[in-house]
This record gives sequence, C-alpha cells and structure tokens, in this order.
Amino acid sequence: MAGRARLEDAPERLVQAAVGLLAEQGPSAVKARTVASASGLSTMVVYSHFGGIPELMSAVADHGFKELGAAFGRVPVTEDPIADLFAMALTCRRQARENPHLYDLMFGLSTRATYRPLADTDRRLSGHSPAFREAHAHVTAACERLLRSGRIERQEPEAIAAQLWSYVHGYVTLELAEHFVEFDDAVAQVLVPMGVNFTVGLGDQRERAEASHAAGARLYDSIVQVR
Repeated sequence: MAGRARLEDAPERLVQAAVGLLAEQGPSAVKARTVASASGLSTMVVYSHFGGIPELMSAVADHGFKELGAAFGRVPVTEDPIADLFAMALTCRRQARENPHLYDLMFGLSTRATYRPLADTDRRLSGHSPAFREAHAHVTAACERLLRSGRIERQEPEAIAAQLWSYVHGYVTLELAEHFVEFDDAVAQVLVPMGVNFTVGLGDQRERAEASHAAGARLYDSIVQVR
C-alpha cells in the first residue's frame, strides 16, 4: 500500500523536485537522474509518468502558472480595478524573483534555459495551456471591471490584458537580467510610472491613475504581510 501511494503521488513529487532544482541550481541541473534522486524515486518513474524531461518541464511550467493563478486569486477584488491590476503586477514580479528559472520556463525565455523543448509546438506554447489561461483570466477579469468603471476608453478587455501583460513581463524580464541596477528603487522609478503612463494612455486621469497605483502597492503589501 505504501509503495502504491508513493507511485500515485509520483507526478507531483517529480514536478516539485524539478521546481526545486530550477530554483537552486538552474535548468542544467534538471536531468532524469537528478529529478529522480531529489524526489526519492527511480529514473524509470520519470519516463513512465512523463515520457522524458521535455514533457516533465511542460508540467513544471503548468505548475508555475497554477501557482501564479492562485496568487492572483489571493488579490482581493476592490472598487479600484487599477489598484487590483497593479497588485497583480507586483505579485507576478514576486513569483518571478522567487524562482527566475521557473519564470523563464513559463514564458518561453531561453537566456538561462538549456533543456530541449517539445517538438510539438501546440504542446509547448505556454500561452495555449489551460493553466496559463486560468491565470490570465484573473487579469482579463480585472480589465473588464476597469472598462465597466468608465475610467478608460472603450476597447476589448482581452487587448488591454495583452498590453498590460506585455509591459509587466517586459519590466520583470529586464529586472531579472539586472538592467535596472542604476535605480535605487526600480519599482517606484520605472514600473509605477510605466503603469501610470499606460493607464493614462487608455484614457484615465493622471492623478487618479497615480492614486490607484499607490493603492495597489498598499494592497499588495497587505497580502504579503499575511503570507
């Protein structure tokens, strides 16, 4: 019975082991034998459950998006959708900083990755995975609330979400690559002004956008304090 239970939870144990190896040593450390050793399972179990490392890494990326979606879900829905969106942006940044290699894997970045991707592009594009879509749905829902608030010009919420996703992840990627080391506080000096400018570009008033981003920072801090 104990052995059967060990095999039943093997996929999750293998994923968690790979996540840990990414965080501690980077993608070059993720091999069938190292994942098996870290999970207390045999190398054969890696292949029997996933087929190989590329398939395992796809599951690891999904795990990352599920965690990100859960973190987005812990951001309270307030009467200020811009504050909610900025709190989610800061949440995404925190997730990326906690495990940069996992973030690279999730978003298809290759600067630090050495594992072989899946040949089937439909399977390896993280933007097509249900786990990604579930996480992204939190962003789209907040964009829909923003449209209903009347603070911005009318447009498709999916387009707003895609633009927001692009600037936030552009910032996070550059920050992880240490492009903002010259700033004392890159969030306050780069990310916040960029968010305000983005919101004003959508049609909001600058003072109101600035107040919402300050409220979003406070909202994020309140979430982090109870973690």
